[in-house]
Amino acid sequence: MIRSQADPMAQPMITRSVPRIEFGGERRFVARFGARTVGLLGLIAVLSLSADPSRAETPAVSTTDLPHYVIERAATSITIDGVLDPAEPWSTATRIDSFQFPWWTSGTRETTTTRLLWDEEYLYVAFVATDAHISAHLTERDAPVSRDDAVEVFFACDPADVSVYFNFEFNALGTILDRSPRDNRSSKWNGAGVKVGITIDGTLNDSTDTDRSWTTEIAIPFTDLAPFAPRLPPANGDQWRLNLYRIGGEVNPQFSLWSDTQTERPQYHVPARFGLVRFSTRLAGSTTTSP
Repeated sequence: MIRSQADPMAQPMITRSVPRIEFGGERRFVARFGARTVGLLGLIAVLSLSADPSRAETPAVSTTDLPHYVIERAATSITIDGVLDPAEPWSTATRIDSFQFPWWTSGTRETTTTRLLWDEEYLYVAFVATDAHISAHLTERDAPVSRDDAVEVFFACDPADVSVYFNFEFNALGTILDRSPRDNRSSKWNGAGVKVGITIDGTLNDSTDTDRSWTTEIAIPFTDLAPFAPRLPPANGDQWRLNLYRIGGEVNPQFSLWSDTQTERPQYHVPARFGLVRFSTRLAGSTTTSP
């Protein structure tokens, strides 16, 4: 599938077709371009912090400046294929384009935009990551995808106890790492119905040319989150705590996020700094509310 327009959030973009493959019995769509190579080992010690809460820092953090976002209802169905079709509710969902770079020292700060929606079955998240050199190699479920170009969403369904949180991480191949509060966040748990679609505007794992961006479309079923949420699906006005992250890359590695974790080094497992999100039954782009 080849499409070309300017704004990947509002209009179709140049994409490559995305083959369907199987991972552990789950049907998912991933982009697979270029040869596999060894990742940048020099980054592993830092990047692995994203997936390892046992190494998480516990700094004294402020909660007075947390960002807020209203998650509106999707008025129509969403196809999880990595294409943010303007006919789908993404075109009217509120965009987050305020990712921060608290650990930036050099290189290009590449932009990331995100939108969230929900319906009776799923929490939907879409990322568009500007990226001049897109790289990803890991294909096994629960591999440390933060060593690749990756995007991540962490959330606590009960704002009264942010230590009980989920994290879902996706590299540019669509490989998933997920953790839940079950069994001390064991890797044995896998979200049963998580969907991810990836499109790449460029060439994967080829540092000799200049890429443009990659798009990740995610659907997380509410059934995967029980019994760690006060109410599922959420009701109008329900609040969760949530953070959004970008990490990795072999060329010009990125460490950016929606809500600053206020740590000296890149660290994403700081639930006290998750932003505030509120579910609304208002339909995205409308003044109408759903029943």
